[in-house]
Amino acid sequence: MTETPHLHATRASYDTVAVDYARLLGAELAEGPLDRAMLAAFAELVQADGAGAVADLGCGPGRITAHLASLGVDAFGVDLSPGMVEVARRTYPGLRFDEGSMTALDLKDDSVGGIVAWYSTVHTPPEELPTVFAEFHRVLAPGGHLLLAFKVGDECVHLERAYGHAVSLDVYRFPPDRVAALLSRHGLGEVARLVREAIDWEKTPQAFLLARKAPES
Repeated sequence: MTETPHLHATRASYDTVAVDYARLLGAELAEGPLDRAMLAAFAELVQADGAGAVADLGCGPGRITAHLASLGVDAFGVDLSPGMVEVARRTYPGLRFDEGSMTALDLKDDSVGGIVAWYSTVHTPPEELPTVFAEFHRVLAPGGHLLLAFKVGDECVHLERAYGHAVSLDVYRFPPDRVAALLSRHGLGEVARLVREAIDWEKTPQAFLLARKAPES
């Protein structure tokens, strides 16, 4: 698959900021109680399903992967940025981290029991979300769950500086109803959602959508 310009820009930007991104965020999960509750619910559901490992797609420096592992989930991370993967492997040597793109995952059909995409679609142009969601559906085992976190809105903000470095990143905000409808069109039915108000440094409400691929009949 030909790489789109946004993938090239995203990889280059996160390679640039990887070390400082991890240093500023820290190795421990800093998310609030509502965010953690969604991760805990997801972990409980995938463990009850017993459908296999969970892919943390767009894992960055591995905080969410490690948190899922602490909840008893067999989790591994995938990230577009080699710099982020290197940081994740160094920080969590007992966990698996691979380089890869959500638009063309190096995973077999029906091979993972769950997917977490924790703010990892925020740099994806709306017209490319169908490709990403089709890949999610392809690699999820029947009955597998998806947890998607994203910023609420209907606009794109361009960043030229982040984490103390020059970058070129488009950050997209999405309406939850539109995301849920698009997931449904790609065979991922909504199970639950949480939309909470912005806190601390956040500029918009935050959404968490839990969806599921239909079980085999």
